Amino acid sequence: MATHRKAYLEITNRCNLNCAFCPGTDRPPRSLDEGEFTRLAERLAPWAEYLYYHLMGEPTAHPLLPRFIEIAASLGLKSIITTNGTLLSSRGDAIIAALPHKISISLHAFEANAAEINFAQYLDSCLAFASSAAQAGIIVVLRLWNLDGRAEGALHEKNEQILAALHTAFPAEWTQIRSGERLCDGVFLEWGEKFDWPDLTGTCFGETGFCYALRDQIGVLCDGTLVPCCLDRNGALALGNLFEQPLTDILSSPRARAIYDSFTRHICSEPLCQHCMRAQYYR
Repeated sequence: MATHRKAYLEITNRCNLNCAFCPGTDRPPRSLDEGEFTRLAERLAPWAEYLYYHLMGEPTAHPLLPRFIEIAASLGLKSIITTNGTLLSSRGDAIIAALPHKISISLHAFEANAAEINFAQYLDSCLAFASSAAQAGIIVVLRLWNLDGRAEGALHEKNEQILAALHTAFPAEWTQIRSGERLCDGVFLEWGEKFDWPDLTGTCFGETGFCYALRDQIGVLCDGTLVPCCLDRNGALALGNLFEQPLTDILSSPRARAIYDSFTRHICSEPLCQHCMRAQYYR
């Protein structure tokens, strides 16, 4: 099995927040049951090493998430959870007990939901969870993907408060890393600029570009639809259905091969890819 391949398996497209930076989805609400998750994970396991639990939706809102992590581990998949962090106070212990490989907490989710979230309580619960998870051997990444990241003078108004709380929770000297800081063993702070999701009504960047879609990542929506990457929120690039077809058949389909071969030539053959700013990063 090739290493470092990532499969995004959307266990639910429902979310408990309404973040301005997330466009949501036009698809009907749906969540996977245990049998559906197992079937899809079994089909992804020969291809992937890491299993993510979202395209859209909040993974920790799914009551079976700890069980799904256990199933994935039995298949040799390393689970990576990306969460807005709001449910960790009530569901964090069960998630830690299931021992996922890594958990990323999007602290910038607070910005778009300030009216619904008590900031102090939210931050305290996220940092307490990070400390407990790291002690259990789980990698924790605290994300601040907001505005202009950490550019001087461009910090979001809450970032300085967050940084102060982080220094209190993790008082040892921080170590600079490529995308942020290492706060202690197993806990990292990651900075990133806000990005726009690809949308056919948005900016078109042209045909020149490159993406690792179908090379080191694929996505599966909660109805089984397989898409090339984690940013296809509505299945615009649907390649097949993993409930109905073997993964090898889907990846060898004419459309999948055309997308893969076009990216090899640094060409975005699909309109959605031409509207994706991330395809410009590697052009």
